[in-house]
Amino acid sequence: MMIENENLTDSAENGANYDVLVIGGGIAGEEASLNLANMGYQVLLVEKDLSLGGKMIHLSKVFPTLDCAACITTPKVSETMRHPNIKILTNSVVEDIEKNGNGSFTAKVVKKPRYVIEENCTGCQECEDKCPVVVEDQYQYGLVGRKAVYVPFSIASPRIVAIDIENCILCGLCEKVCPADAIDFTQEIEEIPVKVNSVILATGFNLFEPEVITRYGYGKFKNVVTSMQMERQLVPTRPYNGVLRPKDGKMPDNIAYVLCTGSRDHTVGNPICSQVCCMYSIKQAQLLLGALPMADVTIYYLHIRAFGKGFCEFYQQGIGMGVEFVKGKVGRIHEKEDGNLILRYEDIEEGVVKEAEHDLVVLSVGLLANPETKGMFSNDSLALDAFDYVKQVDELINPAKTSIDGVFVAGAASGPMDIPDSILSAGAASSETASYIRRYHEK
Repeated sequence: MMIENENLTDSAENGANYDVLVIGGGIAGEEASLNLANMGYQVLLVEKDLSLGGKMIHLSKVFPTLDCAACITTPKVSETMRHPNIKILTNSVVEDIEKNGNGSFTAKVVKKPRYVIEENCTGCQECEDKCPVVVEDQYQYGLVGRKAVYVPFSIASPRIVAIDIENCILCGLCEKVCPADAIDFTQEIEEIPVKVNSVILATGFNLFEPEVITRYGYGKFKNVVTSMQMERQLVPTRPYNGVLRPKDGKMPDNIAYVLCTGSRDHTVGNPICSQVCCMYSIKQAQLLLGALPMADVTIYYLHIRAFGKGFCEFYQQGIGMGVEFVKGKVGRIHEKEDGNLILRYEDIEEGVVKEAEHDLVVLSVGLLANPETKGMFSNDSLALDAFDYVKQVDELINPAKTSIDGVFVAGAASGPMDIPDSILSAGAASSETASYIRRYHEK
């Protein structure tokens, strides 16, 4: 049952029918939405963040080709935003999905207020310039600050200001200087009922929080950073004009990577491999050697899992560029008075405990399941696997199929995977969704 496009325009206000509800606006959600929209289906794409793009839009380059991540994902985001068959709700979450007797679904979309009239805002950022409040910038992973009224990041889509009401002091300066009269502090949460014929879960993954491993000193030692914090220092929209140590702003000369931080570790509840950590660490090491030609980069690893197309060659390329690989398990990190860090580790090949000094340590954090899918369905139970990812009930023949007929999974919502695999997964999900709609809802 395909719906006419004019019903799409006022759906946010009145509720409407759609062919497909796609939950998650990352690369998998965008790919699935575009595939279905190009078939003529009407798609409602719901993203919890202020912008489409997921985590990929915050990356520097992708492995193993070292292509620009933003150059790949921003055209995909723009195409998704412009497609006439896709309705997008950002800053929104989906609750209470209920399956009906005829195979369709009803759901409640909760749209959170931006305190900005979206159709009026031009993204000029004059309000941001005048705002006196500075808080930690979550999009730069805490490396710098942002204002309480802000555009999330430079290539955000939609490029619309949002007000962080929890940190706003209600001074009214943004309202006074806005040339478009777009500020609206009276906005409230909207609950939008929708009816759909099928659901695609593209909710992605969460990153491991390394504060859990206290012996590594993250959050205590300033020069211990996460891989995403390093990633942000390597992108063109980086917070600094180069790679710097957070403690004193110096350029690092000797950088260490600690692989499997929060992966393959029963003590932190994540015994599985995150699949991408080895390769993104090697990618960052190569980019660091380009940005800091005189620096030494050491990767402490248990096993290098270069299983994908071109991955082994990429690993060998890192060795050829001068990246040092040490097969060792890091047990503890200590900080010296000058901010340098002492890594105490077991050299697995020699069977002895050693120490090494580095001036910057990067924790290659693993991937965790996104808990948002738990409890999302009110009258049916969505099966999860042993690690809380969405269970693929027919992994070999139909990897997009879930335990609920008509609900399909795409991307890292079903398990750790890299970007190409996420795109392939989205293709499978969109194909199965179209088949389901044709089978049950098209006459």
